[in-house]
Amino acid sequence: MIHRALKLTREFHRIKQTDLADRLDISKSFLSEIESGKKSPTLELLDRYSQVFEIPVSAFLMFSERIENKAAIKKHKQVGRILKFLEWVAVEEEGRGVKN
Repeated sequence: MIHRALKLTREFHRIKQTDLADRLDISKSFLSEIESGKKSPTLELLDRYSQVFEIPVSAFLMFSERIENKAAIKKHKQVGRILKFLEWVAVEEEGRGVKN
């Protein structure tokens, strides 16, 4: 799920992958692999995301927690709903031509 949160954060801020990759000091292809879930971000990279977007690392880590008990399963489902809502907002804004 963390890959979806990172991608949505970038899209919400209307930053192109190339521009964000430059700001994070990584290649565009590596950023693409992270956003598609093929690779996982390191804590160091999450710290750079945190600085770029002024969002605490802990907010991103919430999307990468393991499911180990019933409470965690419930939280995991809630996080999934949050991501679906953010995806819906992004699509709606794009459809209306809304810009930040």
